[in-house]
Amino acid sequence: MRHLALAATLFAASLSPLAPAQAQQAAATRPPAMVLTIPAFPDGTDIPPQFTQAGENVEAGKGTSPQISWENVPEGTQSFVLHLHDIDVARSKTSEDQLHWLVWNIPATATELPEGVPENSPLADGSLQTSASGPYYRGPGAPASGPRHHYVFELYALDTKLDVTSGEDGFADRTKVMEAMQGHILGKATYVGLFKRPS
Repeated sequence: MRHLALAATLFAASLSPLAPAQAQQAAATRPPAMVLTIPAFPDGTDIPPQFTQAGENVEAGKGTSPQISWENVPEGTQSFVLHLHDIDVARSKTSEDQLHWLVWNIPATATELPEGVPENSPLADGSLQTSASGPYYRGPGAPASGPRHHYVFELYALDTKLDVTSGEDGFADRTKVMEAMQGHILGKATYVGLFKRPS
């Protein structure tokens, strides 16, 4: 038995140097993570007023969307979904947060959304959009009386296009889109902006 235990120990020791090498090889062959970029402000910093409801001549519940770009798209991507939400809001006493923008069925060939995406749904490229306000970007609008809110931009790469149409209720649309995405997400990237209205 002692000889068997010694043999097992020596065998395990002979294999251990391979583990780091195998891990390095796996890391080298792993594709780079998808990256989301918003040129108007660095990740984790304040969102400029022109992209919020505090911008000049902005109607309540609306705003001008910033340019959003991405890279390192996963192989096999068939469409993208962009989700912008205020994670500091507890809507109607539930765990649901505030929906500021949801765009789905963005073409797989796209690498950005331009500044100032127009209203209405569907858009010219076939993608659909909604928000708590309607079929358009809803700029950040946290009140001046409280702390800055965290606005999270999430980009999902999917292996399919979603069979979801846009309706009258943005929150219902979000529920349908999120349910339809399950089992089809190839990659995800996030970007965070902070905002509260000027005093």
